[in-house]
Formats: sequence, structure tokens, C-alpha cells
Amino acid sequence: MKPMTVFGRQKPANLEPEGRKDVNYSSQWRLMVLRFKKHKLARISLAVLALLYVCALLAQFLAPYSLESYDSKYVNAPPMKLRFVDADGKFHIRPFVYELQSTRDPDTMRKIFASNPEKRYALKFFVKGERYKFLGVIPTSTHLIGVEQPGRIFLLGTDALGRDMFSRILLGSQVSLSIPLVGVGISFILGLIIGGVSGYFGGWMDSVIQRIIEIIRSFPTLPLWMALSAAIPPRIPVVRMYFYIVIIFAFIEWTGLARVVRGKFISLKNEDYVVAAKIAGVGDAKIIAKHLLPGLISYLVVATTLAIPGMILAETAMSFLGLGIRAPATSWGVLLQEAQQIENIALYPWKIIPLATVIITVLTFNFLGDGLRDAADPYKR
Repeated sequence: MKPMTVFGRQKPANLEPEGRKDVNYSSQWRLMVLRFKKHKLARISLAVLALLYVCALLAQFLAPYSLESYDSKYVNAPPMKLRFVDADGKFHIRPFVYELQSTRDPDTMRKIFASNPEKRYALKFFVKGERYKFLGVIPTSTHLIGVEQPGRIFLLGTDALGRDMFSRILLGSQVSLSIPLVGVGISFILGLIIGGVSGYFGGWMDSVIQRIIEIIRSFPTLPLWMALSAAIPPRIPVVRMYFYIVIIFAFIEWTGLARVVRGKFISLKNEDYVVAAKIAGVGDAKIIAKHLLPGLISYLVVATTLAIPGMILAETAMSFLGLGIRAPATSWGVLLQEAQQIENIALYPWKIIPLATVIITVLTFNFLGDGLRDAADPYKR
């Protein structure tokens, strides 16, 4: 068979490069993946977030000490330095820390810590320590790092009770990183269902739902937090407090998503393919699931990613104000609440390290959301 010719010239079999042809015939999800791979900052943010959540999942294994572990001899102790070279200039393959000794400043009478080079404790891996349940199921006493007894290791210093800040930050991440995910998941489901019903069916149902949303959104956020937190009974178990905080966030945050879903459904329900499905006798549930929701998937993914940083800041703010998780449980907000005094910031600056973890987490979620938003843009090539 002879090749086709145009005005006496041979027409090429394919005028498009092979890579461009693959892109043009790819599915929506394939295009989103290809665009996302080009966003380096988003890919780095995804890796950082994966690391943070793995650390939160394995926090009890990674943390040298538990939340209840404290030592009155090391109150407000500074971070210990991991060393490879001792005071005599000898190099050691295994890193070590020096023992901290406390003295009193003769002028201010403030406790001062100094390293004692005569007592050296080598860093060890997979050491035995306080018992816990690995992943909440397997009883064990193995921790990733530690030092030989009677030594102590405080990589990020200690707090006012002599508790290890590194361990508290790791264990606090379990609350600060999981509450936003669970809260966003619940608000996502509520917003999708209520907003979809409001936009698809309309009429009196739409009017009632929109008035309820307007009432909820009319309350200022902080007084609403305070009112809902005041309704929580004092001295309740930590697990129940966690559940209540999640409910508070879900109750407040679903309204924004519901409004957007309603608007999208109103604009899509009159499209020709939806009308054709109705004429063909397709049920409402099937129309919503197979015809309307696929058009919202890219937006919902981006909206969910961008909503999580807001909930992280909300949980931190509530705990900072004493309205959320309370001691002896911990979160990043609780740690910041304990460091809110000017004296702590001036004399013990390591106590504001939890602020850095909040900033890093919020920024990485925002960068990831930006990358997903660009990847989901149908007009971006």
C-alpha cells in the first residue's frame, strides 16, 4: 500500500512526536501524574510529608523515652551534642554524648549545665527501655536509639519537668498530624453528601441546607471553638478528648466544601450527558456517582490537600489556648503552650522547636496542594 501524498508530497504517518501523542491519548489521571512529576517542589514536599507520617506512626519506637518519663536532675537541660571526637582528640566510630552536670550561677542563681568529659555514653541502636505497644498492638520495650545506663540522651533538650523534648515532639506528632486527617476526612464526606444533595435536588431542600450553612459560617471561629470546647466535660480520657476535637473540626469545616460542591452540581446537572442519562431512566444515585462526581475529583483532591494545613493550625491554636488536647497527653500545640512565656524563649530557646515542625508541615502541605492544583488544571500543558 502506497503512502498518502498531499500535493505530490508524501504525508508523514504521524505529525506529532511520540511523547506528545502519548499525552494526547492519556487519561485524566495519567495527565495529572505526568504534570505532577514536573513539579519538583511538590514532589519534595510529598517525600517530606511521607517521612513525617512514618515518624508519627513509629513515634513510640523512635522516641527514646515515653511521655511519663522525667528526670528532675535535668530540668530545662540544653540539647546534647552527638560527638565523634573526645576531649583528648581521639576519634570514635560510634557517636557518644557527655554527661551533663548542673551548677548554679553565683550572680543569678540560675541552673547552668556543662558537659562532663570524664563520663562518656555511647549511642546505641535497638536498646531496651520503657515498655509500649508497637503500632498499638505488639508489646515491646525496644527503642531505636538510646545510651547505656545510667546515661541519658536529650537531643533537643528537656522541658520544665525534665522530659525529653525530642520524644515529646515525636509523640505529639501523632495527635497533631492525625487529627487534621481524620477531621478533613469527616468534613469531606459531610460536604460531599450535603452539598451534592443541595445542588442536585434543589428546591426547599437546597434552601434549608444553605440557611444552615450560613448560620454556621456566621459565627466567628475562635468564639465557636471556645463554646464547643466548653461543652466538653473536664478531665475526660485522652481518647475521648481526641474524638471530641475531631468532631469540632468536622462540624466547622464541612460548610466550605459543601458550598463548592453545590455550585459544581448545579452547573453540571443540566449538561447534555446528564439529561440523557435521566431520559434513559438512570437513577439519581448512579448519575451522581458515575456522571457528576468524576468531574469533581481533581478539585476535591486539591481542596482536601489544602484544607489539612488549616486544620493543623487550628489544632495547634486550640491546644495553645488550652481548649484542645491537655496534659499529660501532648501535641505540638501543647508544647508551644508550655513555651509561651518570654522567659522560656529567652533562656531556653530549644522549647520553641515544635514551632519549626508546625511551619515545615504546613508549608509542605501547601506546596503539595499547589502541585496538585497545577496538575489538575485541564488547560495546563
